[in-house]
Amino acid sequence: MIGFRGMSVESAPEIAADITQRRIGGVVLFDYDVPDRSPSRNITSPEQLSSLTLALQKLSKIPLFIAIDQEGGKVNRLKQSRGFPATLSAEYLGRLNNPDSTTAAALQTARTLKAMHTNINLAPVADLNANPDNPVIGKLGRSFSSNPETVIGNLKLTISAFHNEGIIATLKHFPGHGSSTTDTHRDFTDITASWSEQELEPYRFLIASGYNDAIMTAHVFNGKFDPLYPATLSKTTLTGLLRNKLGFKGVIVSDDMQMKAIADHYGIETAIRLAIEAGVDILLFGNNTSYDPAIASKATDIINSLIQQKIISPERIDQSYQRIMKLKNRYLSVNR
Repeated sequence: MIGFRGMSVESAPEIAADITQRRIGGVVLFDYDVPDRSPSRNITSPEQLSSLTLALQKLSKIPLFIAIDQEGGKVNRLKQSRGFPATLSAEYLGRLNNPDSTTAAALQTARTLKAMHTNINLAPVADLNANPDNPVIGKLGRSFSSNPETVIGNLKLTISAFHNEGIIATLKHFPGHGSSTTDTHRDFTDITASWSEQELEPYRFLIASGYNDAIMTAHVFNGKFDPLYPATLSKTTLTGLLRNKLGFKGVIVSDDMQMKAIADHYGIETAIRLAIEAGVDILLFGNNTSYDPAIASKATDIINSLIQQKIISPERIDQSYQRIMKLKNRYLSVNR
């Protein structure tokens, strides 16, 4: 899943080639270009975005995941200033803890996404607000609550509303980012001392209830699970805990592989190898921490090389392909 620059397919020849030649499985859209510090990226208006997403989808033989982070509140790519409806933060909705309010907010988000021909929301946030001063969760109002029951209740309502409109949900950030004191966009983030078992409760409950859309990993390091690697690169965390212990059968998507918690500590080849070995199904390169127009080519070449060297087996790639196609067939054949 690749991020790119451009408001139209014509202005983004790299992503067009990534779809038609390199057969990437999805794209991720942003309103703001972080490396350029520019408000010009993929989104200017509902009309422009709708045209872009339709044109992207037409390029692909297999329906694309067209993803966006539309959490509401501060993490909100479809802004009111560009003609989209106003949104509410998870923190505000969790404080209200009113089923009607949460459902109405989630339905509005889902209907907006559907009208824009985006099909996967990189939301809702399942993190507990364990540390209100957390620079990337608590301080941005992204968590429903510090109480697992409140989080679970609001997640259930949000996911149900998304499903009513044919939008794929993505719970994040596994196994919990709410207790951290630092931001994985910027640096290595160790939650060994601050993380608690409670942070698994939303995942445990929802997976047991049949949730099998997508779950996004956190780039957090937790020595309780793995003394060597952060969650995105940890087989004991993703395969051992999420797949085997919690029983998750859906798609595991990495958080952005270019974020500094990964990019500054592992080379791209090592990071891709470890993520695939750990159990990641979709490697996400947002191209919005750093920008590399050739990132899809590089990643594809690395994966092919790992297979040729017999470091990664074709069967391992096929496992991810089957999970991805199951999810696409469940939603995207209807939406096209």
